[in-house]
Amino acid sequence: MKESCMPAYRVAVHLDFPDLESATIAARTLSVDAPPPRSSVMQTFRQEERTLVCECVAPLIGDTTKHDSAAQLGKLRIAARFKMSTDYDNVFLSIAQNSEDGIRGILDAFFGFLSRRTDFYYGATEKDAKRMVLEAFAKHKDAALERHHKEQEELRERDERERRRRVDREKELLAANAKCPTQPENPKPEVTETTEKTNGDATVDVTPATEAKPELEKADLPKPIKVGGGDSDEEDEQAKGKIRPNEGNGADLPNYRWYQTLGEVDIKVPTKLSKRIRCKDVVVEISRKHLKVGLKNQPPILCGDLYNEVKVEECSWMLEDGLIISISLEKINKMEWWSRICDGEPEINTRKVQPENSKLSDLDGETRSMVEKMMYDQRQREMGLPTSEDQKKQEMLKKFMAAHPEMDFSKCKFS
Repeated sequence: MKESCMPAYRVAVHLDFPDLESATIAARTLSVDAPPPRSSVMQTFRQEERTLVCECVAPLIGDTTKHDSAAQLGKLRIAARFKMSTDYDNVFLSIAQNSEDGIRGILDAFFGFLSRRTDFYYGATEKDAKRMVLEAFAKHKDAALERHHKEQEELRERDERERRRRVDREKELLAANAKCPTQPENPKPEVTETTEKTNGDATVDVTPATEAKPELEKADLPKPIKVGGGDSDEEDEQAKGKIRPNEGNGADLPNYRWYQTLGEVDIKVPTKLSKRIRCKDVVVEISRKHLKVGLKNQPPILCGDLYNEVKVEECSWMLEDGLIISISLEKINKMEWWSRICDGEPEINTRKVQPENSKLSDLDGETRSMVEKMMYDQRQREMGLPTSEDQKKQEMLKKFMAAHPEMDFSKCKFS
């Protein structure tokens, strides 16, 4: 097939887009439609990264080719306008940021440019110039109003969702505050279950198999020596009727919850009301050895002598969300665990307290060693093994026995 040497119009347009995605969308838009019928224009589109290239070739046949080519490039102008609008946005945004008068400053700069660099004011009649301005205003007015209306609708929907969320959250908080705690009125004490079977005069204690502890080999560990006439039995007796500490080393009681560290005690007292209250409706009295917490014109929720003395000047309280009275007490004796808040309140088993190891680094050397010793002795008691004090006495006894081999200790009883 012979190539034609007929004169032709050749147009090559290169459009740079801000990103690859917008260039791809423009390329698909331009290539999706077929050329118009009886078109004499040959056009090809290709995409080079963020650049869209359109090449058009039309034979030169009179004056009709010019109009045909212009009609054929209509879609290309749409893509060009898209690209130009994003570029112009950056230009006008820069003008707006540097202008002190906002919109008025942008208009002043734009019409000043038309006055200095174009024949806008004298190239046509004043009526035509004003008409062009009004047409441009009307062209973008509907799009701006539609976008503004859509943004307002989205804002109203978002505010309504936030309002409903706050209302639902408020209802949940009030319902949870008015509802009694899940903790039973009389917390179940942590005791070893035993069943007594009577057979005549004999009484046998039966301990559940799940409570049994594995026996330790006598060869592995030294035989523990009882010191002070049955301390373990006394501790077991003292632990009866006490409850197990919660995760904060305190207790979850029907009317309040409390937590503690070696230095502080935190108490959370829900008001159990279906509405929020203010601080002036709360009664909190803290003294060195006494605490009273409640609401005005109502019986106190918590009242009595404290387990031990506190630093009144370092104690504080606050009302959380109008629903929970939060009290913070600082202990004077920072080397003990409280078993209760006030006299007469349910007690926890302090042998089950689990201090946080991560906070030992905050203590000074002497205090830290004492706390570590307390933790070690506690674990030893739980396993039925001698404490550090018992081990020290065993070592002393072994040294004494080794120093006096002539003595017979086989018939000696140590207590």
